[in-house]
Amino acid sequence: MTQSLPQHYREILVGLGEDPEREGLLDTPKRAAKAMQYLCHGYAQTLDDIVNGALFASASDEMVIVKDIELYSLCEHHLLPFIGKAHVAYIPTGKVLGLSKIARIVDMFARRLQIQENLTRQIADAIQDVTKAAGVAVVIEAQHMCMMMRGVEKQNSTMNTSVMLGAFRESTTTRMEFLQLIGRSK
Repeated sequence: MTQSLPQHYREILVGLGEDPEREGLLDTPKRAAKAMQYLCHGYAQTLDDIVNGALFASASDEMVIVKDIELYSLCEHHLLPFIGKAHVAYIPTGKVLGLSKIARIVDMFARRLQIQENLTRQIADAIQDVTKAAGVAVVIEAQHMCMMMRGVEKQNSTMNTSVMLGAFRESTTTRMEFLQLIGRSK
């Protein structure tokens, strides 16, 4: 752990008017630094490390969908959490990606300081780069603590973002099939 990170948290406590020497806060700077490093561990990961060769030959050319992948990220504007789920689909062209790798790709990008719009794009581009799929679709639905705990304080707001690449962008039918299968279209 970087030696200065706990010190910075200590300074934040002082800046808030707290006494970092009181019993309940004695180890807080160290714990907060460790927590932040865990919440942002996506910076220490690479796409190659995550995929680790888990691409398998397949004759399947039908849509592959993994839905309801929970995600936890931190808003880069306020360092507050946003929590939600991702739905990821791709149309294979000779190779399929190991199932857990899709969730791991979502986590790798989510565990970086983010805005949801960029997170959605990063996941889609990564799946496309790895699989060379005929198309990739990603939808993320999340609740943002920066809107719920501060500012406008809207408790029931949900942000939805989507990125459609290849066949999902070019074909309304393919896009609608995906949206119906994830329960987002009637």
